[in-house]
Amino acid sequence: MGTIKDKVAIIGMGCSKFGERWDASPEDMIVEAVYEAYEDAGVKPDDIEAAWLGTLRSWESGSIVADALKLKNIPVTRVENWCASGHESLRNAAFGVASGMYDIVLAVGFEKLKDTGFGGLGVGRGTNPVLQARATAPTYFSFIANRYFAHYGIPEDEGKKLLAQIAVKNHYNGSMSPKAHFQKPITIEQVLKAPIIAWPLGLFDCCPTTDGAACAIICRADIARKFRQDPIYVKGIGLSMDSMLPMVRPGFDYLGFDANRMAARQAYEQVGISTPRKEIDLASVHDCFTITEMVIYEDFGFSKPGHAPDDIRAGTYTLEGELPVNTDGGLKAFGHPVGASGLRTTYEIYKQLQGKAGPRQVKNAELGLAHTLGGPPQVACVTILGNAAPTPTISSSVATTGKRQ
Repeated sequence: MGTIKDKVAIIGMGCSKFGERWDASPEDMIVEAVYEAYEDAGVKPDDIEAAWLGTLRSWESGSIVADALKLKNIPVTRVENWCASGHESLRNAAFGVASGMYDIVLAVGFEKLKDTGFGGLGVGRGTNPVLQARATAPTYFSFIANRYFAHYGIPEDEGKKLLAQIAVKNHYNGSMSPKAHFQKPITIEQVLKAPIIAWPLGLFDCCPTTDGAACAIICRADIARKFRQDPIYVKGIGLSMDSMLPMVRPGFDYLGFDANRMAARQAYEQVGISTPRKEIDLASVHDCFTITEMVIYEDFGFSKPGHAPDDIRAGTYTLEGELPVNTDGGLKAFGHPVGASGLRTTYEIYKQLQGKAGPRQVKNAELGLAHTLGGPPQVACVTILGNAAPTPTISSSVATTGKRQ
């Protein structure tokens, strides 16, 4: 397998306010995010040579981006890959630059869920006793929680307290994130007393339904410092998809996700990471539910199998811990406007690696991981970003003005 390590850099990012955006259209949120990125990168709309849009629920083509941003006579492509749609736009944009086809491109993701009435993931399959029409994402992730607790002999009341610690951590981090949907700390007691959605997952174990947009401006690594002194370099990208629903796959153990493990392995190999817990400084992961974050710790090699509860109790993944996870509050605080989430997780890592995360800043952060997980079927994307500049190489013959001649 090849590598994208240090071939491209992110020179600007933007993120809209996430929440119940009744006041804003998709175009409004796209403009909000992209013009922040333009200012951040110090580029103009005319500098963009191609764009990719990630969205799941919208039936729009890439034309919604072209119309909103007045991008004329350049390729704009819509991509979709379940909850990894935002990361898919970033991945394709990065490959477009790494291939040598473009110098500066735009990756955008958005979703408008509140106005559509889309309140969750319904995956009905007629009268199938497992894939019922009324089954939703909380139902399936509750299977993961119940199986994990049973397999490792964790009493349900203790298991719920473990998940509550994740919710409390992420809401606390979200309270320091001005663009988050939820910005108030919560207590363990509030989590445990909240209404049950799908046992053992309660209201505070589930991320909200949210509107939002985010974007990244990507360029060749060798010209990145012409735009800013602190570009963030793409060190590795992994994406894995499994062709069958895990719930009906023989042998699926409900203790984690193969797509997570394989996407992480791909990214780690590109970067040369062998001990992720020690080498990665922070991570922004797909905590659609608190149990999802817990099994991700093990899928990514942050915790040993069955030892995520020990690390949660030890505070390993808090802002002050050994490996801070979801420093901005994650999906739990931001919500999950599907096409935007992969770019929003990247936005947090980007800011952290630049030392611009304010009160939630992780000290001496040099290498960060951004992640999304979706389905059905399983699909996961892992991106590793770093602030260390690549070793200089012989300059390209392509003009370095940011536009091809």
